[in-house]
Amino acid sequence: MDMVLVIAASVVAVLLLAILGVLVLRRPSTSSADEAAARAAEIQQKAFASLMETQSHLSGRLAAMADAQAKREAELTRTLNERLDAVSKRLGDGLEDNTKKTSETLGTLNTRLALIDEAQKKLGELSGQMVGLQDILANKQARGAFGEIQLQDLVSAALPPSAYAFQATLSNKARADCLIKLPNPPGSIAVDSKFPLESYRALVDAKTEDESTRAKRFFRDSMLKHVNDIAAKYIVPGETADSALMFLPSEAVYAELHANFPATVEASFKSKVWIVSPTTLMATLNTVRAILKDAQMREQAGVIQAEVGKMLEDVGRLDGRVSKLKTHFSQAEDDLRQIGISTDKITRRGDRITELELGDDDEAEVLEPTPPQLKLSGG
Repeated sequence: MDMVLVIAASVVAVLLLAILGVLVLRRPSTSSADEAAARAAEIQQKAFASLMETQSHLSGRLAAMADAQAKREAELTRTLNERLDAVSKRLGDGLEDNTKKTSETLGTLNTRLALIDEAQKKLGELSGQMVGLQDILANKQARGAFGEIQLQDLVSAALPPSAYAFQATLSNKARADCLIKLPNPPGSIAVDSKFPLESYRALVDAKTEDESTRAKRFFRDSMLKHVNDIAAKYIVPGETADSALMFLPSEAVYAELHANFPATVEASFKSKVWIVSPTTLMATLNTVRAILKDAQMREQAGVIQAEVGKMLEDVGRLDGRVSKLKTHFSQAEDDLRQIGISTDKITRRGDRITELELGDDDEAEVLEPTPPQLKLSGG
């Protein structure tokens, strides 16, 4: 804007000078033509000089403006470079952070995918195991072995080895799956494993009321048969306790029995056959362990009482010997006292002897006769 004003002012000055020169030349005068020409030349020179001065001033202004413009451009370039560097750095840091987070996310995703693959493999294996378990439970002998193994695991985990025996044969030739050895009373308790899976499946799979009624009857009869068999085989008077345990290796079967067949449970109570599941068997085994510990404590208490009796006898003998030793000490003390008395008498007699003064015969006659010898006595 300053440059435009300067140029405009210069142009206006030149035009004014030119107009002034023209007016001077046209003005009527009495001067000669030479004076007019000289004046015109002077005016032109002044106009030229003014024009040159304006041009010089304009050049200076242009140079200053160019220098300022260059500085502004340099400052602008520097500022732009700094901002571009800052933006580039932020972009680089952002890209690096995003790359790092993306890598971590991908790593986590890969880990989770690996876990999912592993879980799928385990599910496949579990499905295969479930199929295998169904095949095992479909076979009555395999199902019985399954229940016996579960029974053995629970008993061996809860009781010491001396407190039980597996596949124990009784005097009536019956073989119990487990015989828990308890002191009398109550005596050893037999445990037999039963798994009425067919009747339970029929009860679960029943869809109509008739099927449900037949399945309930089938389940009840199966349970009562097992109860009667256990009562007849594993309760032996004089050898076992007056009750036995029937182990159901399925909590579902146990829950169904106690929820919907109370008469069957009551019949088992009357037959003194206690039906237990894995959970209730563990509680029963804990009670058995407490009974065994109590019996051991009573046995150890008898041993302790016998040892305490012997120790009291030893204390009595020790007391007698201490009394005798006390008597000896008293006698020795009396002897020492008597010895002290004798020693004092001897000392006094010695003092009297040392106090005697030997003189003339007359004086000697005055002295009392000296006994022939000193007699030591206890008095």
